[in-house]
Amino acid sequence: MTAQSVADAVTPPLAPGANLRWSVVRPTVERLKPATILELGCGGGGFGARLATMTPRYLAAEPDPVSYALASSRITPVGGTVINGDHTQLPAGETYDLVCAFEVLEHIEDDRGALAGWAPLVKPGGNILLSTPAGPERMGAWDEAVGHFRRYSAAQMTELLTEAGFVDVQVRLYGWPLGYILEGARNRIATRRQGKAVTEGAEESIEERTASSGRQLQPKGSLAGNVVKLGTAPFIFVQRLAPTRGTALVAVGRRPA
Repeated sequence: MTAQSVADAVTPPLAPGANLRWSVVRPTVERLKPATILELGCGGGGFGARLATMTPRYLAAEPDPVSYALASSRITPVGGTVINGDHTQLPAGETYDLVCAFEVLEHIEDDRGALAGWAPLVKPGGNILLSTPAGPERMGAWDEAVGHFRRYSAAQMTELLTEAGFVDVQVRLYGWPLGYILEGARNRIATRRQGKAVTEGAEESIEERTASSGRQLQPKGSLAGNVVKLGTAPFIFVQRLAPTRGTALVAVGRRPA
């Protein structure tokens, strides 16, 4: 077994959508071969526990204290480091070969301002790697429930990264066709939950929804994780046949040297 396959066997299980996303993110990271990785908003550390095995130095920042504690318990044992904070609390003056933010940008009202703050963290000649929901016209109940301000088209993401100073921007959509089924199910769940919250007077603020978003609908335990992994495997292959279709996107851009 390779080091990565060993890591996959012991790292935390991923939800179906995250499995589809990882199948795009992993080969991208392998192609870039970064010596240092910074992940912003690492959530519970599902990706971070994997990324930390792919580089000599992995650092993550997670502002939510509950998610931070979970991420730290998963990432520290495989050699990574997690801080409880955002990018403003990182070591001053340091830059990284690869800066990642998965399912983060859509939660930030001023996305251009966020990218302007993240860009200097990328080493000249290094890369930024993002994932977000795709299709502005697909905004639905689940987006509202988890604190999304927006979804992105490939053209919008390319424009944002170009404005932030990145070049050679590449955007890949993923999630066809399973993503559409998952999205429909999530919207139905969110609609029911929202109705119950209104009835009980327990509606959350957008900050609370954002903080808990990464903990929603996660598989419980390795058995459930293996079932999800097995069930999504055929769709990982199928989505490669339609790189311009899907409910989500992965984008990579390079900071000029």
